[in-house]
Amino acid sequence: MNAHRALATQYLTPYEAGNQNQTAMWADCISFYERLAAHFPQILRFEQIGVSDNGFAMHAGMITADGVLDRETLHAQGRPIFFNNNGIHPGEPEGIDACMALVRDFCLNSERLASLGKTVFLFIPVYNVDGCNNRQNTSRVNQDGPEIFGFRANGRNLDLNRDFIKCDSLAAQVFNRFFTQWNPDVMVDTHTSNGADYSYTMTLIQTQADKLGDGLGPFLRTTMLPKIYADMEQRGWPTCPYVNPVKVTPDDGIEDFLEMPRFSTGYAALHHTIGFMPETHMLKPYADRYASRSALVDVVLQFTIQHGEQIRSLRAQARQAAQEKMQWPVQWEVDRTRPSKFSFKGYQAVYSPSKIGNYTRLSYDRNQAWEKEIDYFNHFVEATVIKTPKAYLISQAWREVIERLEWNGVVLHQLEVAQSMQVQSYCIESVNPLPSSYEGHLFFNDMELTTETVTVQAQAGDYLLYLNQQNARYAMETLEPQAHDSFFRWGFFNTVLEKKEAFSDYVFEDSAYEMLQTEPELKAKFERWKEAHPEQLSDQKAVLDFIFANGQRFHEPEWRRYPIFSVL
Repeated sequence: MNAHRALATQYLTPYEAGNQNQTAMWADCISFYERLAAHFPQILRFEQIGVSDNGFAMHAGMITADGVLDRETLHAQGRPIFFNNNGIHPGEPEGIDACMALVRDFCLNSERLASLGKTVFLFIPVYNVDGCNNRQNTSRVNQDGPEIFGFRANGRNLDLNRDFIKCDSLAAQVFNRFFTQWNPDVMVDTHTSNGADYSYTMTLIQTQADKLGDGLGPFLRTTMLPKIYADMEQRGWPTCPYVNPVKVTPDDGIEDFLEMPRFSTGYAALHHTIGFMPETHMLKPYADRYASRSALVDVVLQFTIQHGEQIRSLRAQARQAAQEKMQWPVQWEVDRTRPSKFSFKGYQAVYSPSKIGNYTRLSYDRNQAWEKEIDYFNHFVEATVIKTPKAYLISQAWREVIERLEWNGVVLHQLEVAQSMQVQSYCIESVNPLPSSYEGHLFFNDMELTTETVTVQAQAGDYLLYLNQQNARYAMETLEPQAHDSFFRWGFFNTVLEKKEAFSDYVFEDSAYEMLQTEPELKAKFERWKEAHPEQLSDQKAVLDFIFANGQRFHEPEWRRYPIFSVL
């Protein structure tokens, strides 16, 4: 007993050894795990999986109760895999500290370890290593502890919870490969939230259930979530859905957060993984946030242990269904016609004159607590649905797209000989980017597309991506331009929006006149344009630009033609 107590003392975390308002530094965190792995090699494997943009090592660990630590063997055995990702935003560090204590307890407590059964506990201790090493105590506005913490962005000032699709960071590239190799069944990615004030320490974002399909989605909504909420209540940490107000305050209702694939849970959904993003409330003391985080991770882990085989079966069904769907939803929107109800514990919203400006400010009075049923909009409907093609044709020229597909396990077949193919092509009529750069990209918020059937010359070395494969969903929701976080929206194909040739106006004036005489469709378009824009008829450049862009004589086939083709 004394030896066990001494060993436990040796592995106190900075949070436990301090005043419950400390969080581990990256170097100390990694050293902690390396010592544990050296001491308990039959329980814990801990290794480097990559390098961050700032050149720091990225690590991951795994634990099993029976000492089987080889990934291929575990997959062959069909073992359920629970994945805990921490430190994506190192200014929200409860998960970093709680994971250290949990892994330590698995190593020191044989009963705790045995409770895993056949389930694999997989974890990344600190995902955003760059941000964890950028330490201060000012970037999290009004957060109640810890005393010193990391920064939200990585070494390139990227928010890694917006980078899972575009993969600008080395960290995201490492994560894509790591996640695909392990293919976890359930993921918990730990966060801290700001926003409205209320009584809850823990709130929860989950993969939007409607997006998970007919089997996995209802299981999450009707079986898994109610159990999680009930167990958290029993452990003294009542939990509510992430407080995403429909209007200004929770009083008027809340709605599920639409976690697109740029976010961790949305990315997990592309792999048919059930994802959770627990958001503790930053206005609560760090000790409470830590304790509720520990409880939430354990509750979801215990559910996974008890239902792992069922979850794996439902995921397999979802992957098979994705291969067989004749139509595929690529955009979703909240259904405001059928709200659920949630008994919410809030604080009275108070409006008063500002002391620093001529406006009314909002505050919450914790002395006026209330509990009442509010609307909870947790159903989403398909907003855009496309006909599922048989395959996609991808030119080898688009290397950045091909490598991201490969990182995510998408199977591609390279053509051995050049061949002519009839395909469907999107024509990009217009795009509307966000008014400012978003995470380093000119993100396309809206677009207008038309389709046409064309014959293209595919070259030897180009790729065919057939959709009768397990990772069809990832392919469709990144390659269909209308999808929420498609490669097109993130600017991977911006060069096709640029016309490469130009004209000299004094020469092209005669050519433009001839084109109007010989191209009836152009003439009709030009007449409509003149009616709509009579003020531009005195602008030679505007007139000639319109004719040049819409005529066929000098048409550039690649201009505004989306370069990923559908084979129907």
